[in-house]
Amino acid sequence: MNSLIRSSARCLRSYLAGPAGARLWAAGPRPLCAAAGVQKDLGAMVRKDKVVVFMKGTPAQPMCGFSNAVVQILRMHGVDDYAAYNVLEDQDLREGVKVFSNWPTIPQVYINGEFVGGCDILLQMHQNGDLVDELKKLGIRSALQDAEKDSK
Repeated sequence: MNSLIRSSARCLRSYLAGPAGARLWAAGPRPLCAAAGVQKDLGAMVRKDKVVVFMKGTPAQPMCGFSNAVVQILRMHGVDDYAAYNVLEDQDLREGVKVFSNWPTIPQVYINGEFVGGCDILLQMHQNGDLVDELKKLGIRSALQDAEKDSK
């Protein structure tokens, strides 16, 4: 309930401030105000690309160790083509994604529109081989498969 009230207050402040004061997602030009609108937009964002990461910083310059670990895991698997959203640029995005996934921490990883988890879950999937299987379902061949063949 409190998040709905905060979201409504942000919407009202944005409306009163006019277009210049509106908060915008890095991914699109529309201001997001209502909690339902934020959730709808986040749903579209996670379905738009095969792999989506909400992180602190960017893949080129992660701003926390956990975000860096996610980037490194994806890089090890040869996953370079993914959507990354910097939650440090927009507080509404940062809080909205936590509500959307019902997961309290950043980074957050989505594969094929489905929430996978954070750094700890992605690391576990990497270690037990599940990430290779999930990527294969998307038509992405993990670079680690090729490295494994080369070592034999």
